Amino acid sequence: MTDETASRATHVPDTTGVGEWLSPRAALARFEPPEGMVLAAAVEEKRARYGYRISTLGFLIKAGCSSEVLHKPDIWDMPGSSPWLLGLVNLRSNLVPVFDLRQLFGLPPRDDAATQRVLVLDQGEKAAGLLIDDFPKPLLDMSFFPGLPQLPDELQPHVRGGYMKGDSLWLEFDHESFFENLARSEQ
Repeated sequence: MTDETASRATHVPDTTGVGEWLSPRAALARFEPPEGMVLAAAVEEKRARYGYRISTLGFLIKAGCSSEVLHKPDIWDMPGSSPWLLGLVNLRSNLVPVFDLRQLFGLPPRDDAATQRVLVLDQGEKAAGLLIDDFPKPLLDMSFFPGLPQLPDELQPHVRGGYMKGDSLWLEFDHESFFENLARSEQ
């Protein structure tokens, strides 16, 4: 065995007494998980989606989308912008636009502005913030909902379906296409 193959191999004790080196692939192929161990594939099936609320509307965060919640961030006004574009937050040296979808969709304003939370979806140039009612919550065991209620016109083309969890409907929201369309309409 050369020094190069020895550095890539894993030593596996040999019960025959003659030490044998296996490649990492061969060593992993011999792995048998302990009884009761949950493997990643099983965890993936049970992984929760996260949902957030804006007034009466429930939205699902797109699978694989990075997100974070900012509690009472400083939002800097943008003079001359639409009233539903609240301004910008500085998030680790990235300027992120913050939107109030309640205003855009004509929904009633929040009663308690003191607990203002901004959900930031995506990162870098694609990042966008939304005022939300509460922290996103994990949702397991949802069932597909075939029909959707009447949604605001600006939202309708960006909802790909819905899921029920108890009495609540959660919308499969394509935030990327929504914000791209919103940016085009403001130009």
